[in-house]
Amino acid sequence: MNQFKLTTYLLIVIFVSCLGFTNSVLAHGNDLDNEAAKTVLAFHHALKSGDKKTARMLLADDVLIFEGGGVERSADQYANHHMLADMKYLAAVDTKILEHTVNVSGRFAVSMSRSKTTGKYKGKDRNVEGMETMTLKEVNGEWKITHIHWSN
Repeated sequence: MNQFKLTTYLLIVIFVSCLGFTNSVLAHGNDLDNEAAKTVLAFHHALKSGDKKTARMLLADDVLIFEGGGVERSADQYANHHMLADMKYLAAVDTKILEHTVNVSGRFAVSMSRSKTTGKYKGKDRNVEGMETMTLKEVNGEWKITHIHWSN
């Protein structure tokens, strides 16, 4: 992604974050009933269940994913690189959503969540809180994930 596109993208995220949102939802579970939220939840389900095709379909082609100090700059790059490792990890552990908000403004949405992950992965106990921010854009009636930032 070139610098102009990244700067424009970040400005959109900031702009959407600063708007007086409509359709804001705060939930401690899956009580998220707007279409943007349903896209995020479907993506999480696809990763957890190992459904690579659905997970890929929910991502914009030019999605930008930040995780663990790394970056993936397209849906294909993620699908062919880190997605399978994420699927294996999520299949092995339990994740509980602590809070989740999805703010929608027109054709843009921001999803922010905190979660608690416990279990064992590759012989190591996991007991971590994580944070996730996603931006989404509605195109031709479909919500696509345009950016993900995962941290713990």
